[in-house]
Amino acid sequence: MHEVESLIEYPCDFPIKVMGRRQSRFAQSVVEVVRRHAPDFDPGTVEMRSSREGNYLSLTVTIRATSREQLDGLYQELCDHPMVTMVL
Repeated sequence: MHEVESLIEYPCDFPIKVMGRRQSRFAQSVVEVVRRHAPDFDPGTVEMRSSREGNYLSLTVTIRATSREQLDGLYQELCDHPMVTMVL
């Protein structure tokens, strides 16, 4: 079995969209997870957008990705987080 070649060249800026129900500490919780995997992430760059009815919040975080392993770990922890509905 051969290693699959990555289509991403590292390091690079990599946006991740995280969606969840609007609730207290959602954004802070997402930022805490992101900073565990990308310590240089600037929380001031988070883009937030509410759903039409205001029940859900979409956060776009752009990290400086350094490896496939870093992204895989970050995606996994975000997907496993109880406040997170979807990660794109």
